[in-house]
Amino acid sequence: MEIRELSALELGSAIKKKEISCREAAEAYLTAIAERDKTVGAYITVLGGKEMKDGTSAAEETAHGKIASALSRADEVQKKIDAGELDHSPLAGVPAAVKDNMCMKGIRTTAASAILETFRPPYDAGAVEKLEAAGGVVLGKVNMDEFAMGGSTETSHYGITANPWDTSRVPGGSSGGSAAAVAAGMAPYSLGSDTGGSIRQPAAFTGLTGIKPTYGSVSRYGLLAYASSLDQIGPLAHDVKDAAAVLEMISGPDRRDSTSVLKEAFDFSDCFDGQIRGMKIGIPSNYYGVGLDTEIRDAVLAAAKLLEERGALIEEFEMPIIDYAVPAYYIIACAEASSNLSRYDGIKYGHRTKNADNLIETYYRSRSEGFGTEVRRRIMLGSFVLSSGYFDAYYKKALKVRGMIKRAFDEAYEKYDMILSPVSPTAAYEIGGQIADPMAMYMADIYTVSVNLAGLPAISVPCGFTSGGLPIGMQFIGNSFSEKKIIKMADTYQQMTDYHKKRPEIFGKGGAE
Repeated sequence: MEIRELSALELGSAIKKKEISCREAAEAYLTAIAERDKTVGAYITVLGGKEMKDGTSAAEETAHGKIASALSRADEVQKKIDAGELDHSPLAGVPAAVKDNMCMKGIRTTAASAILETFRPPYDAGAVEKLEAAGGVVLGKVNMDEFAMGGSTETSHYGITANPWDTSRVPGGSSGGSAAAVAAGMAPYSLGSDTGGSIRQPAAFTGLTGIKPTYGSVSRYGLLAYASSLDQIGPLAHDVKDAAAVLEMISGPDRRDSTSVLKEAFDFSDCFDGQIRGMKIGIPSNYYGVGLDTEIRDAVLAAAKLLEERGALIEEFEMPIIDYAVPAYYIIACAEASSNLSRYDGIKYGHRTKNADNLIETYYRSRSEGFGTEVRRRIMLGSFVLSSGYFDAYYKKALKVRGMIKRAFDEAYEKYDMILSPVSPTAAYEIGGQIADPMAMYMADIYTVSVNLAGLPAISVPCGFTSGGLPIGMQFIGNSFSEKKIIKMADTYQQMTDYHKKRPEIFGKGGAE
């Protein structure tokens, strides 16, 4: 079988058995990137051999003492596998893509912003460290909405990423590059980040499985912050087993992250027996009303029916407080963004204007030149809700609503093992379809942001296709640190269906064709 047709775990097994070498695996994906990324636009920086996409030459591939070439890294990992040093890792030697808001030592890390166009971190993010410690081979840094602010990967300074299923449509965001790279066969799995749905929505738009873990289960050290109380790193892959294996690999404690709470990494080895009889799934009936596309509603409810036939208990209930999730989310997220992005001032690192005569003008021009429209919009909104006279009226109330949302979930989990909902009210929309209407794009987060506000885990899995052939996703939302339950349910669903096995046409051919 062709290398790219193997799942991440199958590829890892073949590498262990010496059926495929680490270099062959990396070469297969680098070839795919060269063939089709001009069409998809998933990568910002490709860690190729002689010439990397960001213009770095082979002579610079060991900058800061780190091997930057994917091929050189593959050879290094091969030696460790041959020496038996990575027998514990099922993904050793398997290539991966990393969202460009996670630091990699000596590798350009931009958050898709002009303000960080030349930034090369002197350290690795905690999740990247764990990926590489397990023998991962990073192919490159992938595109995203600038500073993860957006739901379509259209706000990137480095161009728009296209949906591999229909290149006239968006792949979702902000982890659109992470999703598109996997869906188009340019990486077997990827790391993304989820602040308000930025893993789950791209997964739904591109027919992938994406996991947003419980807040605090994966280190945020080295993640370029958007909203610190909401951001969480997680995996995107073709199926649940691959995504779960990646989450096992990157989860666990990190003393450098004060929000890291797990004492040890997840272990999902007992989650794939397909036994869900008696597990209770709650369906919030107010999630399935006005605004939800009928094809998506029918697909999600059909999935619920299938799980009921397998022995799960399905029950409808109401969560009216969720109607306030979007405004609360954007007030809190923008307030935190306003604070977090104040560090990009043109002085310490990143872009500095050449057209300033004093310090204040340096701040103003550097930030105006470096930040895109959406980032500036959210900084201004965040500064407004934190300002004197408006803090109590907006930010303080949003925090109270956040507490009410968490309590509503707590009450639901007294009755149910998990909640089933759509991921997005629509399937992937056309490029340019919402970018000019920020309110429409913000409201599209209605099903995802409450999960981040409450710090809960959720997994998005494909559950059908629209009449136009676009993927449809649904999500299982669990209580804090109940990843095992939602992974078991999602995997059981994938054992009964084959939506996750479908691939876009571009997956099997060169992008120029």
